[in-house]
Formats: sequence, structure tokens, C-alpha cells
Amino acid sequence: MRTLLASGIFISLRLLHRDTADNNPDTPFEFTLENMKRVEAIINNYPKGHKQAATIPVLDLAQRQHGWLPISAMNKVAEILEIPPMRVYEVATFYTMFNRQPMGKYHVQVCTTTPCMLCDSDSILQAIQNKLGIKVGETTPDKLFTLAEVECLGACVNAPMVQINDNYYEDLKPSDIEHILDELKAGRVPPPGPRSGRFSCEPEGGLTSLTEPPPGPGFGVRADL
Repeated sequence: MRTLLASGIFISLRLLHRDTADNNPDTPFEFTLENMKRVEAIINNYPKGHKQAATIPVLDLAQRQHGWLPISAMNKVAEILEIPPMRVYEVATFYTMFNRQPMGKYHVQVCTTTPCMLCDSDSILQAIQNKLGIKVGETTPDKLFTLAEVECLGACVNAPMVQINDNYYEDLKPSDIEHILDELKAGRVPPPGPRSGRFSCEPEGGLTSLTEPPPGPGFGVRADL
């Protein structure tokens, strides 16, 4: 749902914040001592007077600690970086990698953009929904999985693929994703990467080039140079 401003600019209503019992300015959030050291290290990567440049990595750290980003975490980031809270809200609402509502332990992101769609990503999405009993945008009752449908995740040659937290699972069939979910439910993290047996994004039939050791220094250089 969208609302039209007088200027003609559309603002998605999903960007608006409304206080809830678990997401309000008083929601407890403080960086751990260990993460505060990480925050300081991140800030030191940027020139003095430019703390704002650290907004994205510090927000990411806050989300990894809390599991998602309540408004109190955003306010804490603004306080540490010494910038207006609105500058942090702008970033957190622009980038879809920031989750502003409670999430499951495993964020299952299914790519359904053209290459994955042509490789039947719909069957992968359907298998996940059937396995977990949830639809896109929902979280399982045990708070273990949250399902999302996303745009291109940049692994087109390994389509169809799914990102679960920081791991990519590629060359998927419905049986593959069902096995992956079973492993996660059992407390094990399956190895990421292609499920077809190929290495990385090499051709499915094996390498067709670069099959020999590279030539040494000086190869192809004219003797008179």
C-alpha cells in the first residue's frame, strides 16, 4: 500500500514505524563489550569527522547481535556515530538486508528473478512452503525459519539458489532444499555451495578451458625485449 504526497512522491507505508510491545524506543539494546570493540574498529576505518560512513557496517553488527533491528538499536547506532537518528532510519529502510521486524533464526531468501525462475525456482519456493507450513513473509511458530522472496542474489549461473543467513545453496532441486531444512532443524549447518557436484560455477560438464597448469613468467614475451 502506498500514499501519494503533494509533491507526487510515493512513500511505501511499510517504511513507517509504529511502536509495538517489542519494537519501541524503550526496547532494551546495548552493544556487548566485544561488539563495542568491533564498532570502534569499524569507525577507525574512516577518516576523523566521518563517523557517518560507518552506518551500514555498524547497523549490520547490531542486527547480527539482536537478530533484527528494533528502533532502539537504530537510535543507539545514531548515538555512537553522533548523527541524527533520521540518518540511520534512512539507511535501515532503504536496504532490504536490514530487518526491522523479528525474524526466525534462519532467514530463508528464495531468488525468483529471471535466471532462477527459468530454472524452476517456483518449485523450490513451493517445496519450502510445504515443508515449513508458512508463506512468504511468515515465520514458523518455533521462530526457527522466516521465508522471503527476493530479487537477484548474484548467483545466476548456479540457479536456482537460496540464501540462508550468510550461506548460498545453489543448483537446487526440491529434494535438496528439503534436506537442507531438515539439517538446520536438527541443529546442523549443511555445507554451502552447489548441490550438483560441480565446483563453484564451473560448467556442469567440467572445465572446458584453463585445464592445464599456467605457463611460467616470460611466456609469450619477445626475446628482443
